[in-house]
Amino acid sequence: MTARLLEGLPLITETPARWAQLALENLDEVLRDHAWCEYKAASAGLGLLARFPEYDLLIRPMIALVQEELLHFRQVTDLLRQRDVALGIPPPDPYVKGLRNILCARGSGLGGLGDHLIVNAFIEARSCERFRILAATLAHGDESDRALADFYQRLADAEGRHWETFRDLALEVCDADAVHRRIEEAGQLEARLLEDLPLEPRMH
Repeated sequence: MTARLLEGLPLITETPARWAQLALENLDEVLRDHAWCEYKAASAGLGLLARFPEYDLLIRPMIALVQEELLHFRQVTDLLRQRDVALGIPPPDPYVKGLRNILCARGSGLGGLGDHLIVNAFIEARSCERFRILAATLAHGDESDRALADFYQRLADAEGRHWETFRDLALEVCDADAVHRRIEEAGQLEARLLEDLPLEPRMH
């Protein structure tokens, strides 16, 4: 199971097994949180362009990412509408906030753009892993669950590509050995952060 869930990702620890059942029991809440995650991912891509305008190499990859994340945002909000569930207000995301605080601390890591790319890479990687969990869990349900499982498998594939996009951009703007070391270090830090956070029916 570990090899399959974490395959191709920089993560070193799985989401606890009980998260899958928690997510199924609170699927509407998970979908609401997921919708806002897609919105925030698109915003993060635009934010990188605004924060680091001197890096032209960001433009096309971030535009492509933003377009795909907004498509996913629309698709998840469509699912919410079908289930007669309101989108609600965007919830705080202690995982993302914690990861940024850890990996973008002044004077540590790659600095500047490099660390911001690594943060986004790990957010996408953890989303990929949880989408894989949802896809595998929902695949055992009824017809509507299986359709949702297919949807989450497609999104897992997309998030896997996104983590690679951020990693590859980091390799373009920073020393390759330093990037690989930072990814290994970030994996350890992300695992400790995940362990410290309460297990909730949300994507992070």
